Amino acid sequence: MLILLLCSFFVALAAAVLVIRMPLRHAGQYDESKPQRFHVGDVPRVGGVCVFAGMVCGWLLAVAAGALGDRLNTDIEWVFIVPWIAVLIPAVFGGAYEDVTQRLSVRYRLTLTAISAALACGLMGLSVNRLGLPGIDSMLLAMPWAGIVLAFIAISGLPHAFNIIDGYNGLAATVALLVCLAIAHVALQLGDRQLAAMVICMAGATAGFLLLNYPRGLIFAGDGGAYLWGLVIAVASVVLVQRHDQVSPWFPMLLLIYPVWETVFSIYRKLMRGGSPGVADALHFHQLIYRRMVRGVFHDDVSRRMLMRNNRTSPYLWSFTLLTVLPAVMFWTNTPILIAFCILFALSYIAAYVAIVRFKIPKWLRR
Repeated sequence: MLILLLCSFFVALAAAVLVIRMPLRHAGQYDESKPQRFHVGDVPRVGGVCVFAGMVCGWLLAVAAGALGDRLNTDIEWVFIVPWIAVLIPAVFGGAYEDVTQRLSVRYRLTLTAISAALACGLMGLSVNRLGLPGIDSMLLAMPWAGIVLAFIAISGLPHAFNIIDGYNGLAATVALLVCLAIAHVALQLGDRQLAAMVICMAGATAGFLLLNYPRGLIFAGDGGAYLWGLVIAVASVVLVQRHDQVSPWFPMLLLIYPVWETVFSIYRKLMRGGSPGVADALHFHQLIYRRMVRGVFHDDVSRRMLMRNNRTSPYLWSFTLLTVLPAVMFWTNTPILIAFCILFALSYIAAYVAIVRFKIPKWLRR
C-alpha cells in the first residue's frame, strides 16, 4: 500500500510542478470580480488534472503488480479500474474545461456530474440498499430502484459539495485526504484491500497536490479537482457500505457531513434570500471565518497579506472536520451514535454560523 501511495504522491507532485512552471494563459482569465476569489495574481486552476494523473498512475501500478503475481496484494485488475475511470471522465474533464475557459455554465456542469453518477450506478451496479432505519430499510428492499436513486443523488451531489468548500488553500484537499484515509482504515479492518488501495492512491495524489497548494497557493484544484474528490469518495463510500453489512451507512455520512451540510444550508440560505442556489456568493461558512475571525496582517504587501489570511482560514475548518472524522472512525458500526454526531454537527454549525454573523465570536478564537 505504501508503494501505491508514494507513486501517486510523486506523480501528482511532478505534474503540479510542471503545470506551475508552464506559461498558462487560462490563469489570467479568472475574473477578480468573482465573489469566491480570495487570492492575488494569476494561479493555475488545473490541479485536479494533476491529482487525477497521480491517482490513475497508482491504480495502473496496482494492475501491473497484479499481473506479475499480485505482489502488492490488492486484487486490482483492468476490469475493476476501467469503470472507475469511465465514471470520472465526464465530470472531471468537464470541470477542467471550465477551469481553463470559464465558459461552462452551472447547468452543463450539473449535467456532467449526473452523467458520471449514472455511469457509476449502471457500470458498477451501485445502490444504497439500507440506511440503518428499520422502516426505510424495508422500503428500500421492496423498491430496489429507490436505492439506485439514492446512490445517484449522493454521487452526483457530492462533487458540488466539495466544490463549495474549495475556497481556501488546503481546505477541500485536506478534507478529502482525511476522508480517504478514514475509508481506507475501515476497508483494511474488513480485509477489503482492493477498495483500500483505490482510495489510498487518491490520498497519495491529493497529498502531492497539497504540498504545493498549502500554504503558498501555487496551484488550485479547480472544479475538476473538486469533482474528482467528490466522485471518488462518493463511489468508494457506496461501495464500502454495499459490500460490507458491518459498516453503518451513517459512517460515510458523518465523514462527509461538513461538505454535505454546507451545501444543504447554502441552498436553504439562498432560497430564503430569494436567490438562486446556483449563483455563487461570499456567505459560506469558510468565507465568514476569513472575513470575521481571521485577523488582518498589517505588514508586507497586499498579496502576502491576503495569502497569510487565506492560510489561516483552513485550520479552523480542519478542526471542524476532525470532530466528525474521529468519531466516525471510532463508531463506524454503530448507527445510533453516528446519527447523534450528525445531528450534533448540524446544530453546532448553525450555532457557529449565527454567532459569526452576529459578531459574537469569543476572542480566543480570533487569529
